[in-house]
Amino acid sequence: MALNLIMLGPPGAGKGTQAERFARTRGIPKISTGDILREAVHTGTDLGQRAKAVMDRGELVSDDIMIGVVEERLNRDDARSGFVLDGFPRTVPQAVALDRMLDGRDPLIVVDIRVPERELVRRLASRMICADCGANGAPGEIVCSHCGGQLVQRADDNVAVVLERLRIYNRQTKPLVDFYCTRSTFRSINGAQGTDSVAADLAAAIEAAGSSNGNLPGACA
Repeated sequence: MALNLIMLGPPGAGKGTQAERFARTRGIPKISTGDILREAVHTGTDLGQRAKAVMDRGELVSDDIMIGVVEERLNRDDARSGFVLDGFPRTVPQAVALDRMLDGRDPLIVVDIRVPERELVRRLASRMICADCGANGAPGEIVCSHCGGQLVQRADDNVAVVLERLRIYNRQTKPLVDFYCTRSTFRSINGAQGTDSVAADLAAAIEAAGSSNGNLPGACA
């Protein structure tokens, strides 16, 4: 059975870190919308050219372009045995399109990583990233563990901007929880823990969701 997984959660919940760790452990691709958009632009596909034109104007890439880019990526052979989606879906229309893409494939498992707002603000306002490769720095790190570059604070990680980003998430992306939470393959976990504890809870939640066979209700709160 293929393991098709998406993780929901606000900025600072640790989705990217957990997605990369889980995908590496299970030997399935972590599919980041940022990475596949850049690849589409670089290779000059039709969708990539459309995305480049939008981004060059400083606008957000539309649902139809994002859906097309993700669908192309999920149709590759390496995603047939499963995948972890990072950054998609972000809207309910994208979630509806993802259901269509996966019609006839194994069920989609959805895990929502929940973290209190105060903790999210603390994390984001103190987060450091690599000035060279853009990787997030781990707590206590001085230099990037990926490339050795200098760690700096993101310009958009001051408290006021962080609060606005969380407001945008609650308005635009949180409705995805309502879309998915009635499904038997939906689970939520506590993200306000250490990385290892979150990873253990994530693995247990995925195992439980994958074995539910539609017999259990979701976890709407």
